[in-house]
Amino acid sequence: RGLLRGRLALVTAVAAVAAVLGGVTGGLVAADHQGSENRVGTIASPVSARSDGTADVAAVAAAVSPSTVEITVKTGNGTATGTGVVLNTDGQILTNYHVIDTASAGGRITVTFKDGSTAQATVTGTDKALDVAVITATGAKNLTPAVLGDSSTVAIGDPVVAIGNPDGLTGTVTSGIISAENRDVTVQLDEGSTSNNGGFGLPYLPGVPGLRGTAPQSDSGSTTTYKAFQTDAALNPGNSGGPLINANGQVIAINSAMYAPGGSGSSGGSAGSVGLGFAIPINDIKQVLPKLEAGQNL
Repeated sequence: RGLLRGRLALVTAVAAVAAVLGGVTGGLVAADHQGSENRVGTIASPVSARSDGTADVAAVAAAVSPSTVEITVKTGNGTATGTGVVLNTDGQILTNYHVIDTASAGGRITVTFKDGSTAQATVTGTDKALDVAVITATGAKNLTPAVLGDSSTVAIGDPVVAIGNPDGLTGTVTSGIISAENRDVTVQLDEGSTSNNGGFGLPYLPGVPGLRGTAPQSDSGSTTTYKAFQTDAALNPGNSGGPLINANGQVIAINSAMYAPGGSGSSGGSAGSVGLGFAIPINDIKQVLPKLEAGQNL
């Protein structure tokens, strides 16, 4: 941990974490699916890109905000806040694994919808390797499922919009572009590995100047590596699990990590966004989504 203090930046998962004891705060950055009959009904309103190809951010936000929820997981050690994307009218919601991982230890999951209503939720299926999970909100009805797009059509420079709950600021909208593709991002996942770092994990980008040799050690907790889009849309703790949306209002990735000045070793809590965010492509998630919706843990 001491070796990381003072580094220019670290990739951190983006689920805001507030410790109950000691008042310490920190952060871990938390198209219709074929065969899912429950995606019909109320669907996010279609959005058209402007004639010059740019995103109408207000229209995208209006269309997808009803499909975006706040997720809080409360345990005896504190409360983690992240974001989720409504998948169907049965109350299934897509988010990051690191947003809800503490629920396995008896954490209580609460989902807050766009209209301010809340529901308790349970974990349905998880893929720890991809850092994604599906939860189900109990008794939810009249939900607006998001439209999942095709991330294979995404190009560098494409406009994108992010919606999430950074530091509990519900429904925050930011925008930017796709800055790069196929970034190898390694993220430390489990609560045990983050509790000693003010709520931050110690994830890293292999090969980034100044960060070589900082790979998590075998005893430093669970990690996973995946290919990600890089975006300059501002992501902060609490954006984890939220949608990264194209100009047509389709979810093309799930926001999952950020680059933070000073990293997890810096004092004063979590660092803010510097325009280097990372998101898991939706096509990668689609490959496992039917299993997660069916209740499997991969």
